[in-house]
Amino acid sequence: MNSLWIAFKMTVVMTVLTGLLYPLLIFAAAQLLFPWQAEGSLVMRNGKVAGSALIGQNFTARRYFYPRPSAAGDKGYDPINSSGSNLGPTNKTLIEAVRTRLAKTAQVNGVPASRVPIDLVTTSGSGLDPEISPAAAEIQVQRVASARRLTEDQVRALVSSFTRSRWAGIIGEPGVNVLMLNSALDDLRSSGAARTVVDKRSQSPAASVRYREPLGQSPVNRS
Repeated sequence: MNSLWIAFKMTVVMTVLTGLLYPLLIFAAAQLLFPWQAEGSLVMRNGKVAGSALIGQNFTARRYFYPRPSAAGDKGYDPINSSGSNLGPTNKTLIEAVRTRLAKTAQVNGVPASRVPIDLVTTSGSGLDPEISPAAAEIQVQRVASARRLTEDQVRALVSSFTRSRWAGIIGEPGVNVLMLNSALDDLRSSGAARTVVDKRSQSPAASVRYREPLGQSPVNRS
C-alpha cells in the first residue's frame, strides 16, 4: 500500500508538472517572445488571413512569382494532405512531369531551360514548401516586372528584402518566401512603395510584419 501511495503521488505531481505547468509555461513564453510565429505566422491582407508564411500556395497569374510544384492533394498545397510525389528518379511519370514543367517554366519566363532551377520543376517532400531559391526568383523577375509595369530593379530589390539567408551563415540554403513576396508586390502596386519590416539580425522578414492600411484582396490562390 505504501508503494502504491508513493506511485499515486508521483503520478499526480508529474501530471501537474508536465501536463499542465510545463505546457502553460511554453505557451506563455511563445506568446511573449514569438507572438507572430505562435499564432501560425499568418499573413494578413485587408483584415483577413491570406495564408501562413509556413505553407505554400498556388499562384498562376503572370504578375505573381510562382512557387515550386506541389503533390500535396489533388490540386496541390493541401495542408491536411501533406506529401511528396513518392516517385523514384527513374519513374517515367516523374521524368515526364519534370520535362513538362521544365519546358513550361522556361517558356513562361523567357529563359533557356538550362537556367531553370531544380526547385521549379520538382515537388518538395511536404508539398507545402513556402519558399523558392533565389535563383528561382531571379528568373521570374523580368516576367513579374513586365506584367506589373515596374522596373526589374524594383522587383529585384523586393525579392532581396524577402530572401532568407542561411541560419548562422552556414546551415541550410537561402530561400524566398513566395506568399510574403507576392503580398508585398500587391502592396507596391497599390501604394507605390512596399512597406515591409526586415529583421536585420536574420536578414528575413520580421515576425512583426504588419500592414498599416488595407491592401486589397487576398492573394490566396489568385489566378
